[in-house]
Amino acid sequence: MIEPVDVTLYFNFRSPYCYIASKTLFSIFDDYHARLVWRPLGGWSGRSSPERAKVKVPLTRQDVRRITAKMGIPMNPPPLSTDPTPAGAVSLLAEEKGLLRPWIVETMRAEWAQGLDIGEEQVLLEVADRVGLERDDVRAAATDPDRLAVLETNWDEAQRLGLIGVPSFRIGEELFWGSDRIEYVLDHLRELRLRRA
Repeated sequence: MIEPVDVTLYFNFRSPYCYIASKTLFSIFDDYHARLVWRPLGGWSGRSSPERAKVKVPLTRQDVRRITAKMGIPMNPPPLSTDPTPAGAVSLLAEEKGLLRPWIVETMRAEWAQGLDIGEEQVLLEVADRVGLERDDVRAAATDPDRLAVLETNWDEAQRLGLIGVPSFRIGEELFWGSDRIEYVLDHLRELRLRRA
């Protein structure tokens, strides 16, 4: 019996690179003896500051359009004012209900493929309907102070580790930053002889 290794994922729903990662990251858990340790973030955590974002957005959007075109996935950016915090808080509920994976996939699809504002309650409720979460539970989770505090704690933890952006992965002492580093996560798991038969 092979003991799964913890793979901690720091993730902000507002990051286009997290959208890109959401299309490939689950191979980590499907193909390897790995256990997801979920660390969602909210607000600007793990992202460029608002001042820096003003400079970076045009270049980032060009970069992301090239990447998503090569991957063959749609890219329609949401409004710049979109707040990912409610989606992050609800992701903790989705995890509790065993629906984290579809929540990640469907929330990112709504935001980055359809260009919707996931900070709006109605958008999250429609995602909830698609993945099987109860609307009342989602409304409560989106503003739950305890869940919101977890998002802050997760960012504090990421900063203590020296992480500077999202998505980021941690396996033991090894840190991997970026959607384009998932292949290195897989390489590391292969080196640990954790590939599923």
